[in-house]
This record gives sequence, C-alpha cells and structure tokens, in this order.
Amino acid sequence: MASNSLYAVFDVRERGEYNARQISFATSLPRSQIEFRIAELVPNGEIALVVYDEGGQRAALAAQTLSELGYTHVSVLDGGLTAWQREGRPVVSGVNVPSKAFGEKVQYEQAVPDISPEELKQLLDANSELVIFDVRTPEEYGRFCIPGGLNVPGGDLVHWAEAFKRKPETKVIVNCAGRTRSIIGAAALKRLGLANVLELRNGTMGWVLAGFDLETKPDRQGPLAPEESRAKAIDLAQRIAEEEKITWISPEGLIDASTPNAGGVTYVIDVRSEGEYENGHIIGSISVPGGQAVQRADDFIAVRNGKIIFVSNRSARAVMAAYWYGQMGFRDVSVLRGGIQAWSESGHVLARAAERNEPLGYERARLSARILEPREIRGLPHDASMTTLDVGSSADYKAAHVPGAKWISRGWLESTLPNRLPAKHTPILITCLDGRHSAFAARTLAAMGYPSVIVLEGGVKAWRAAGYETENGLTDCWSEVNDVVVSPSITGDKHAMQRYLDWEVKLKH
Repeated sequence: MASNSLYAVFDVRERGEYNARQISFATSLPRSQIEFRIAELVPNGEIALVVYDEGGQRAALAAQTLSELGYTHVSVLDGGLTAWQREGRPVVSGVNVPSKAFGEKVQYEQAVPDISPEELKQLLDANSELVIFDVRTPEEYGRFCIPGGLNVPGGDLVHWAEAFKRKPETKVIVNCAGRTRSIIGAAALKRLGLANVLELRNGTMGWVLAGFDLETKPDRQGPLAPEESRAKAIDLAQRIAEEEKITWISPEGLIDASTPNAGGVTYVIDVRSEGEYENGHIIGSISVPGGQAVQRADDFIAVRNGKIIFVSNRSARAVMAAYWYGQMGFRDVSVLRGGIQAWSESGHVLARAAERNEPLGYERARLSARILEPREIRGLPHDASMTTLDVGSSADYKAAHVPGAKWISRGWLESTLPNRLPAKHTPILITCLDGRHSAFAARTLAAMGYPSVIVLEGGVKAWRAAGYETENGLTDCWSEVNDVVVSPSITGDKHAMQRYLDWEVKLKH
C-alpha cells in the first residue's frame, strides 16, 4: 500500500462492520457483492488483490471466489483486521473516509467560507438576494431539501459559474446532507472565480439540528444553467486544465488505454447525469455523476494507482472531477478532450440505456441450480418442512419478501446455516429481489451438501408481478442486520446526526 504498484485491498465483511472500523484506503466489497462488482472495480485479473475480514473464514472464502472468477494473484491478510490492530497499525471508522477527510482538509486549508443555518434562515426570512444549490443526487433531493433549494448536482456547478459572476450581488449557498459535497462545491465555485459563495455549515443535518423544518418531497426539477453560462464553462475548464496541468487524452488514446493489457488498469468515469449516460455513453465506462465521483472515490476506484479517464459532454465537468482527483493524490488522471461530442464526431459508437452486465459466474451458477417460476412454486405440494431463505439485502427484505422467508446475508451462509438447518435434506427455497443472488446462494448450498434447493426465478419482483402476497419488515433474521449503512440524514435521528458531524470535523486531524 506504500508503493506505486497496482493493487487493491478489499474488506469483505458487511458494510456495517466496515463502517465501524477498517484499514485506511481499503475498499468495501462484502462477500455477497463480489460477483456483482469485481469486474468493474478491478478490470484486470492479473492485479494483486488482498482480502481481509476480522480474522475468520470469510476472507478465505472470498479469495476462493475471486480465484474461481479468474483473478490470479489473490492473498488473504493473515489474521485479518484483528492482527492488523494487534500490531498497532492504524484503522479508521466510517464510509468514504478518504473523500470526507479530503473535504475537511480543503475546508481547513482553503478557508472555504460558510454560513450557519441560523444566518441562512435570517436571510431567507428577509428575502435576501440568494440562491441555494443542493448538490446531492436527485434521489436524495427528492426526499427533502432546504426550503427553496434547487437541485444542481455537484458536478454541474461549473455550468453556473459564469451566470453568477455576472450577478455578484447574489449569494450562492451550497449545501449537501452533511459537509463534504457542500465544501467541495463551494470550493469549486471559488476556484472558478466566484466571490459571493458560501457552504451551508453541516448541510441539511445542521439545518434540522438548529430546529428548522426541511421542505419535504420538493417537486421542482433541477434547473439548467443559462446557455451562455454553459458555453462559457468550457473556456473556464480549459483555463483550469492549463493552470493545473491536467492531461488530455484523445478518443483514440482512450481506446488504446482501455484495451486490456498485462498489468494495466483503466477506469473510464462518466461524470454526467444518469439520464445523459443512458442516452449515450462510451461502452465500458462507469456512470458516476460528478459530485459522487469525489464524495465516493473509494467506492469506485479500487486500484488507486490505475489510470483514470474522466468523461463528460464537452469536458467541462470532467475537468473539474480531474482537478479534484489530482488534489486528492491520484497520480494518473486525464480527461477525454472534447468529451462525448468529440467521441461521436470521431465516428465511435455510443451505447444506449444503462448497461446491465450480468455478475461474473452467473450463468454457471444458474446451470447448477433448480429454478422455478412463481406459479410453479405455488403449484408444488405443500411441504411444511420447507424453509424459505431471502439472501438479498436487508433493505429489500424489509420492503417486501415472500411470506415466511428468513433473511440471511449471503456472506454468512457457510458459518450460520449448519447451525440453523442441521438436517441437510431440508427443502429450501431461495429468494432475493430479482433472483440473481439466489442462484449464487443455491450453488453455495449445493457445495455445503444441501441437495433440495429451489431458486425463485425473478425473485420477489416476479413473485409480486404474479399477484402473490408479500410480507414486509425485518420479521425473521438469521444473521445480524448490518449489511446496509443508512445516513442519519435519512433516519432523522438527531443524536446520530450530531455524532456523524462531529466525526466528520475530526477527520481533518
């Protein structure tokens, strides 16, 4: 990890365990997600991978899965996180720690100006000349926002810079749920030449903790920046690229860099909105809208020393993402010159709609499983001894599951099921949201010696589409429910909000 070599370190425990403590700069990849995410995280089977858990058996099982999927240099950290800490090596807590620590560093070193919730409330009550840019994702914004806030995802702020340079009397307030994205957003606008810009201290959580009400379910669409301002953004980005010595790459260079080669890794990151991505994108590129690219860098870039190429429509948003990645310490970062427009004009094909690549090994898992449609399962003779297991996420299980289903994280099947179901001939029905996790679980159970396993084709989605009833709630869980980490901004727990904000502030140290 101290070298310049190409490597990835994966924490294969559940997301909640990772949130509690982890090795710095390790990427969270729970066992149940390996087949679904590894091809995107490490698109080269020859890269050195190290996996770890707390010192139990999950890391070895994860290493076995990775080897079966074609990864040839996989190691297990001896003794896991327990041994790492026993030797006095540092650990951190939280998710997306590198990005959030970087945000605090930017706030401290650049003295990014902020405004308190109380001060903003006074300005709103006085009808002051201001605009509030909420830089969260449209999904987050759709739940709640600061009253009157406009949804402008962080990567799109560059499009607005010129418009507000011409309106210097207007205060531009940038907010997110907590701190990082609002700090980075405000700092970006300052870097682009705006003077009257402030980040809302502690975001929507700070607003709630100050005793103010959020606007719930705003129905406003995120506005487009004025055409002239969007056009000027290209010139602004060109200036930033020159000043920061950001590397450009041509469409042909991107093709060459993306061609599989021994030892190399290239990430092509499309920082436009999901809608723009679905309307046409470079095959093999990853959709990570701009603000998320900075906020969640470790969720997408597992090989930190790999090559990263940013793509946007005409390069403005991509340049800003590249600028921040350079500031974060990524060594090999470039931008597709001219963006998607140049790619198309060069005669290269764009893919349409969102890509859904099947998980690695999925067809092999399906071939080894007995898969039945919902109507076929309903038509089976009633067997009171049959156990139904839901191996999807706990959030999906909570929302809807087949009546009587027990929830268990797929990562815990080998260690938990023998105690729960010691009789190997017990009939088992496996479900999940769409049936894909179920196929892998069935393969695992077969290897464990359970011969009577059925997979629900299409999962709970197909079950409901067939008109059959479901249950909701965490009704019967066979493993700890810690696979999902929910932001306190969503739960509304004020004590958790304050703890989270205190944790973020301390990251700068």
